[in-house]
Amino acid sequence: MRWLAKLIYFKILGWKIVGNTNFSIDTVKKAVIIAVPHTSWHDFYIGVLLRKIVGVKTNFIAKKELFRWPFGYYFRAIGGKALDRTSGQNKVEAIAKLFDDEKEFRLTLAPEGTRKKVDKWKTGFYYIAKAANVPIIMFTLDFKNKQNKISLPFYPTDNINADFKFMKDFYDGVEGKIKAYS
Repeated sequence: MRWLAKLIYFKILGWKIVGNTNFSIDTVKKAVIIAVPHTSWHDFYIGVLLRKIVGVKTNFIAKKELFRWPFGYYFRAIGGKALDRTSGQNKVEAIAKLFDDEKEFRLTLAPEGTRKKVDKWKTGFYYIAKAANVPIIMFTLDFKNKQNKISLPFYPTDNINADFKFMKDFYDGVEGKIKAYS
């Protein structure tokens, strides 16, 4: 199936991979991967194609209700983990614990928390990486240049403002599928 993913991604869609083209899979078995900008449902299949081409196993979280029949098996098979979104829980700690339970776990999240335009990223992904003691790997969903640029892993420090500036600089000039939301 990798050949089909490559055909679609490179030849039909005309995309390219730039930077840390293998997500450091040889050395980093656990990470929080952030995908920016998240502006469209098209981001999902670009990400699925990318992970197939690179050969990286990635995971995602979704509300537990999605993991019921008939879709539960499929979502688990492609790396999904159910999340109980009942209020009153420490979701950062619950998600960070998922890293303890797995030998290899790369959690992909969209810091915007939505597909709409936001002025400020949510911070949960950052605190999850800190609580799980795993690096953050950034990748772009750049529809303007038709490329996924992938960063080297970096460990968040205790300076959230400097870390967020570093991450936002990585995404400078990147345009999502829906430009108005980028």
